[in-house]
Amino acid sequence: MTTSSLRMTAALAAEHRARLLEIAEDVKFPEGYHVFEEGRLADRFWIIKSGTISLHMAVPGRRPAVIENLGFGELVGWSWLFPPFVWQLGAETMTPVRAQQFDARTVRMLMDADPALGSAVGQWVGRVLAHRLHAARVRLLDLYAPYGSGITD
Repeated sequence: MTTSSLRMTAALAAEHRARLLEIAEDVKFPEGYHVFEEGRLADRFWIIKSGTISLHMAVPGRRPAVIENLGFGELVGWSWLFPPFVWQLGAETMTPVRAQQFDARTVRMLMDADPALGSAVGQWVGRVLAHRLHAARVRLLDLYAPYGSGITD
């Protein structure tokens, strides 16, 4: 699965994208901005228009491990969809970022009101989540596993 197939433009039908984009808010973040922190309330998500955001995971006794860098068209944040709505990773801008921001509660209400939209968004976010879980596993093995114990596909 390529990251381009995980972008909203590839993952959602035009009518579903249009419904979401109606409620999007354009935002800008400077370089080095903490977009969200692990363990905090996940009440929104973003689609990157320009710039790079790094996802990181806390590792006890060590510096946070960078899991993945996200760029144009990519979804930033999935924890907003699953109770208890708490970020499972942290995110920080690596460059200045322009993004479309979505209020999670509003999107969940749209999903509840339109089952086809809800299914499409749920499947999209699920694919992103599966990709991020795999990326986290590979990255943590790269960083912390004994030499030669990496995975094979």
